[in-house]
Amino acid sequence: MSQDRAQLANELSSRTAMCNLYQMTPKGSAERAIGALGKKLIGADWEPRTVGPFGEGVFLRQEAGSELVAHIGQWGMIRPGQPARQPEKRYQTNNARIESVAEKPTYRHAWARGQRCLIPAEWYAEPNWETGKNIWWNLRRADGAPWFLAGLWSEWIDPESGEVVPNYTMLTCNCDDHPMLARLHKPDPKLPADKQDKRSLIHIDSCNWEEWLNGTIDEVMQLVKPQPAEVFDQADVLKTDGALRHSALF
Repeated sequence: MSQDRAQLANELSSRTAMCNLYQMTPKGSAERAIGALGKKLIGADWEPRTVGPFGEGVFLRQEAGSELVAHIGQWGMIRPGQPARQPEKRYQTNNARIESVAEKPTYRHAWARGQRCLIPAEWYAEPNWETGKNIWWNLRRADGAPWFLAGLWSEWIDPESGEVVPNYTMLTCNCDDHPMLARLHKPDPKLPADKQDKRSLIHIDSCNWEEWLNGTIDEVMQLVKPQPAEVFDQADVLKTDGALRHSALF
């Protein structure tokens, strides 16, 4: 993680319960995962890079029959009618809570139109504060496969230039009762453990892609859940557990 990216992520992690940094998966990895289902990945080309809020990343839409089409866009949804690509205030739109996505002005039109997408990621970063200091967990799959994260996409037209700007957000769900993910983000000491509203990104398994991209609201809501702990690589969990054991000795 670069120094600038790490500084931004540290600043955001101290006051949000969101994912604010992730690594795009290599295109070849995405193509192999999609090819295993007998599908093709078409559209934009890309090189893997680390993406922060309002940076450019890739998202996948289903078009051209059943093909998945890659688009490059801004990671941070742009509210319809907004005068600029980024809000004037420091308001993050790179994550959207699934519980309120149908109501918030930034997301509700895209949600109502079924503009759901998949976001391929090698890892995404979340902060752990159990030692009293932030230890970043880069959440990867234990099997080395890419994440295909649940997202929502839109297109915004620049009122000055007329440019069409693709943009997207990652959807999150509650994970207060998850044995691993509930350890992430700073806890609010004023709230009980089961009322923290810790958030998790939502991975869509390949067997559910069709349902996620084309299903009804009732159908897609059945897919909204954190992945089991065993799906995640445990390297950063073990590193943090070791730091906790060490601190307990002194």
